[in-house]
Amino acid sequence: MKNYKTLLGLIFRLNQGTVLYIPLQGIGIMCIVEMENLENKKGAEEKRPTTAKDVSSRGPSCMEALTTQSKAQDDYKNGRQLKSLLEDVDLEPYYTKKLSLDQVREIIKKTITAGCKCKADVPWHVLDKLMIFNATARNTDDDGSKDLIISFPLEVPKCDDKSASTDLDFEDLFDSSNTDDMLNPLDIITALFLCSDGFVQQEMARKMSMCQFSVPLLLPNCDTNQCTLMLWAMRDIVKKYRPQSLSESKGFIEDRIVLSELPMISFVRLGECSLSKSEILNKLLSNSPQYHDTFVHRNMECGNSPRRISNGLIEITWYLPGGNTNIDIFSQPVAVANLRGDIASFEAQYSFLCQTSAAVFVFFDHLDAECSLLTNQNHKAQIFLVGNCDRKSNEDALKKVATELGLTNNNIIIKTKQKNDADFIKIVRKKVRKVIRRSDMKVTIEQMADVAHGLGILVDEDSPECQIAKTNAEAITAEIQDILKYKDAQLPCQDQIWKELTRLKLEEFQLQNVQSQLQLQKKELQKKQNSYDMSTAMTCFINAISSPGTERFYFLKWMRMNLDNLSRIKLSELQEKYQEKCKNSENKEEIKEIDRQISNSSLGIEHFFREMGQIYEASLSLPQTDPARQQLQHLPKLCAELLLDGFPLELVDGDASNIPLRWVSDVLSQLSDLVSPNRKIRVVTVLGVQGTGKSTLLNTMFGVQFAVSSGRCTRGAFMSLIKINEDIKNVLNCDFMLIIDTEGLKSPELAQLDNSYEHDNELATLVVGLSDITIVNVAMENSTEMKDILQIVVHAFLRMKEVGKKPKCVFVHQNVSDVSAHEKNSRDRKLLLEQLNEMTQAAAKMEKKEENKSFTDVMEYSPDTGNWYIPGLWNGNPPMAPVSIGYSEAVYELKKHIIQLLRNCESSANDILEYKEWVKSLWTAVKHENFIFSFKNSLVADSYTKLFTEINKWKWEFKRETRISNFGRGEIKSETSDLNEFPRSFKSEASTDQKNKKHKANNIFISVSRFLRTLLPHRVSHACKSLSQKKSVKMLFHH
Repeated sequence: MKNYKTLLGLIFRLNQGTVLYIPLQGIGIMCIVEMENLENKKGAEEKRPTTAKDVSSRGPSCMEALTTQSKAQDDYKNGRQLKSLLEDVDLEPYYTKKLSLDQVREIIKKTITAGCKCKADVPWHVLDKLMIFNATARNTDDDGSKDLIISFPLEVPKCDDKSASTDLDFEDLFDSSNTDDMLNPLDIITALFLCSDGFVQQEMARKMSMCQFSVPLLLPNCDTNQCTLMLWAMRDIVKKYRPQSLSESKGFIEDRIVLSELPMISFVRLGECSLSKSEILNKLLSNSPQYHDTFVHRNMECGNSPRRISNGLIEITWYLPGGNTNIDIFSQPVAVANLRGDIASFEAQYSFLCQTSAAVFVFFDHLDAECSLLTNQNHKAQIFLVGNCDRKSNEDALKKVATELGLTNNNIIIKTKQKNDADFIKIVRKKVRKVIRRSDMKVTIEQMADVAHGLGILVDEDSPECQIAKTNAEAITAEIQDILKYKDAQLPCQDQIWKELTRLKLEEFQLQNVQSQLQLQKKELQKKQNSYDMSTAMTCFINAISSPGTERFYFLKWMRMNLDNLSRIKLSELQEKYQEKCKNSENKEEIKEIDRQISNSSLGIEHFFREMGQIYEASLSLPQTDPARQQLQHLPKLCAELLLDGFPLELVDGDASNIPLRWVSDVLSQLSDLVSPNRKIRVVTVLGVQGTGKSTLLNTMFGVQFAVSSGRCTRGAFMSLIKINEDIKNVLNCDFMLIIDTEGLKSPELAQLDNSYEHDNELATLVVGLSDITIVNVAMENSTEMKDILQIVVHAFLRMKEVGKKPKCVFVHQNVSDVSAHEKNSRDRKLLLEQLNEMTQAAAKMEKKEENKSFTDVMEYSPDTGNWYIPGLWNGNPPMAPVSIGYSEAVYELKKHIIQLLRNCESSANDILEYKEWVKSLWTAVKHENFIFSFKNSLVADSYTKLFTEINKWKWEFKRETRISNFGRGEIKSETSDLNEFPRSFKSEASTDQKNKKHKANNIFISVSRFLRTLLPHRVSHACKSLSQKKSVKMLFHH
């Protein structure tokens, strides 16, 4: 007996279809209604096609309904449904002039105000949710407590709310709710794809895939009655997985999904079907504890709303194993496709699936024995018939179709009343596993384009701009065989010459007395750069990015994808060699060489822009009238245009740890010329230890595209520009937001170098000094790993007069999901601030700026509001885990907080030219500062200073005690010479000291040793790196 509760009373369904109704109000009247005949009649009507005889027997109301249904189908075919829907959601202007990434990333007022106030807000809200990887992007919530996504009734006046009525209207109890005014999630997704350019489509597909949503494979357009293979849209999806054949070796496969040869299993529907095909697919692909709605189905919110434009859509998703037999549903990767609508209405789509799939599962309730659609197709795929039907009415038709198709019992699955969903899913899984094991039918999505062309289906990559850009990109990348040799041959102006120039510029900053000699050396290197003819690759590259319109963006995207593919293959080969060589400990030199190659095997689009910058800077050493110089004057404008369109540009060269100041300055000058005068910018930067998810955080938060692929961490610093919409410019007092992503600090590769502290401290000081808000990204709850670097930043700010502003600081703790984290860590936050205050006081005392008594005097930070705890990125175990809703929601809240901080900034924003000068002056100050960056933190620097003071005292003490007149021979010219001479002098004097003074000398020596023990040996060695007596200092410590 099932219980149905309503506002008016209780309905109990008794045996044999009898319904007992008991009202909650009144005197206890009971109504008994016989429902069996009505229900059986309704079920029969649902399970067979409508005929003219049915219409005449049902009367005028049924004829009216059928006419409405027929009209809806005609509207679909004639494109009226598309026009109507686009008008409803206010996307009609974007159907002809497509939505661009620049518009999607723009900061608008709705960014900080949640919810939908009308239907026109729905697609934008869905798009915003997708951009932050929110797995609820397709859900509906109209209760006002959350963001409204899709459900939005046209008009529901309060006075018409029937649920609030106290009257008894028995017919309303059994009326289904009206879903015609709801927007189906698939219609919104289809509309967004139809109204977006190729780059927005690509971004949407990539993020839908990360949320484990199905992605459009064939996109229908009811305006043109054609569908399009979304090959380009899926080009940027990269997947990692581990088939069980690699589980023991712990290996994995990483590849672009459109290039992966996988079997595809397709699911379609013939006629009406009472089974929810999409819900069955979700269960098929999910483990019971981690059910996920990959496909939209009728039992989701608004999933039962009539589809207006998405019939004929084929969606695709992928099941990828993780190498764990206890978790994996399928041991091998497989693609799963799902056709929306009846195959009788979409024969082209069905034919496409039959020619590209390893198997096609056809769901049906009633089978027509004369059905030619199933028997006339050119089947490359196995056909499986899946029925949910009455045995008597379908047995003959099923036999005939099965015989004509040559099917056996193995190819037929019948869902009987005795089989529950769990048993039914097990049967389907077994069939799919057999197909995956035995089938040789494996096709890449790229190869499906040929099938599409043969069926008259469009392919999105066939546009002229995309094809020309592809040809231009392949002309460059096809020549790459050995990455290291390619860099030397085609990109000669960087690497060793650029690194040598960087060293000379540093010495020029720090050694004022030898500038003339350094200038001569610089000119020689620039002359060498100018002696190179521009390589073929760079000529092609510059010509391609000079192309008009979207062609240059297609080119840059093709270049990035091709270079990532090459780097991924090269890196995989080197890692295999490395693991092989590591098995034998005698291969130390070979291991070292492979390690060097791994570090240098990266080749990205940034290397081409870096070469372009070096060519430009070298040309500036030529006379102004030189044709070679004049031909290159347009390069900064090209980069400024790309920066304005949201393309990330390298600010700090990650290999040479230097800013090409003239190049960056001229690009920013050109950017200022491209926009209206006096446009203001605010700057947000991120800082943190390597591998803590800084780039992913920025990409999620602002929709930017900093590189995170191929396992390569960011090197140097990159900047990306985001426009501020007119509706919020006055609130933020700026026109643009500049986002700066930095390489990870404390990198294992740099840790072994003598200047590792110097590199990290310089970079941290620069990016904090350039920003209005600095996001300090830390792993888990531990902030101490960033404590030392922040101390040096503060100390550097105190030493450098050029730093005149007070940046805001926000700590972001990643992978912390505990709701009590903020409260439990309050003591740790207070302790961290106390330590930072102590370090700031020590630094201020050293620099004689004791008015700065706390960390917050130099950087704006609040322990209560300046710490954010963000859960882990994945909800479950990759590769099948979607992005965690907690992660995306926390990042969204952080974004709103950062915008609020920018809104409350007391200092005025710089315009672009002012910011250019700020970059130049700050970088010059950082390079002049050659003292403080060499230390781990301010206490070590303070100890270093005290050491020199104590050494001078000890030397004079020795002189007085031993009365050796020649102890202090020569003047003490500098602190460096003191430390250099001290160990040698001490050793000499100790050997000739009088016996009666030996005891005193030993006591003093012990004092020296105890003091030096406060510093780690390698820190003392590092602090004295310019001295020739490193070993003497270490010996002194160990003694």
